[in-house]
Amino acid sequence: MTQPAITGHGVFTPDQSISNDELVAAFNAYADRWNADHASPIAAGEVEPLTHSSSDFIFSASGIESRYVLDKEGVLDPDRMCPRLPARPDESPGIMAEMAVDACTKALEMAGREGAEIDLVICAASNHERAYPAIAIEIQRLLDCGGFAFDMNVACSSATFGIQAAADMIRAGSARRALVVNPEICSGHLEWRDRDCHFIFGDVCTAVVIEPAEEAQGDHWLIHSTRCATQFSNNIRNNAGFLRRAHDQMEDRRDMQFMQNGRKVFKEVLPLVSSHILGHLSDHGWQADDLRRLWLHQANKTMNDFIGKKVLGRVPEAGEQPNILQDYANTSSAGSIIAFSKHSEDMAKGDRGVICSFGAGYSVGSVLVERA
Repeated sequence: MTQPAITGHGVFTPDQSISNDELVAAFNAYADRWNADHASPIAAGEVEPLTHSSSDFIFSASGIESRYVLDKEGVLDPDRMCPRLPARPDESPGIMAEMAVDACTKALEMAGREGAEIDLVICAASNHERAYPAIAIEIQRLLDCGGFAFDMNVACSSATFGIQAAADMIRAGSARRALVVNPEICSGHLEWRDRDCHFIFGDVCTAVVIEPAEEAQGDHWLIHSTRCATQFSNNIRNNAGFLRRAHDQMEDRRDMQFMQNGRKVFKEVLPLVSSHILGHLSDHGWQADDLRRLWLHQANKTMNDFIGKKVLGRVPEAGEQPNILQDYANTSSAGSIIAFSKHSEDMAKGDRGVICSFGAGYSVGSVLVERA
């Protein structure tokens, strides 16, 4: 059976970033305006005033210090509090496809491949800018790829689910060489006016090339095994969708943006992910001591610290479980791939690691890799 491998990876990072201090200043200005506009119902006890955010609160709650975004001005405008991304004509590349081409070009260059050598493109992301035509097919055209392409959405686990799908197709012979790309415009589905979550997300795009190991042009990562699992939960949810107008509720509803019950997510997801990784390792005959690195989903530093300790049976040493949260924040499916891309080149042949992402669904995906 064909042995699949990751032969290239790439990251597109937006030019603009927002520090915690900048974000807090904008949110607090919005909160002050809202409180002033609702002074009477607040005084009557009918509604609660909005509480100020702070940089210390954000860092202690998440480990995040800044985030990259496609549009900084719109997010920091207290009268708007969301990015301003003008609609594009149908003849122009979509914004997700544009991000994807950048990340894919970097991944292809690392792999020593051209777009024409790709016969499978999977656009795996937590939200897509349109229902159809598929973003993946647009990326396929822009890169002159052959074969076929499709979109998939498993929220924050989309990247690892996409890697499993591509690896399985390469093993089966239905595809020869694949791009799995994760354009995440998280700023578009985040409610920036909610103190409990306004700091969580950032924008980015990642991509990996997957092909038979025997055809790799240079150093690569063997994909030894993949595993995915899902368990339904409403604790992370976004109700926006094409049926919105059919509900006769066109007003700006809070549930049309990212929502989560953080306490329940912590309580339920942490044991789910830890047991998933440990079970995957055990079934494949790997031990925790075999791992040089854990590239985990970048949602929250406390969550990753917990998972790392459970999997390794000890507190991870410096570099064993890299975090990129402080610079990128949560970038949904792309987070574990950013960590892999930026913290893997120092590893030697034979070193092993786990790429793992998890999130809404609940969903969790893990990929066991070895430097070759």
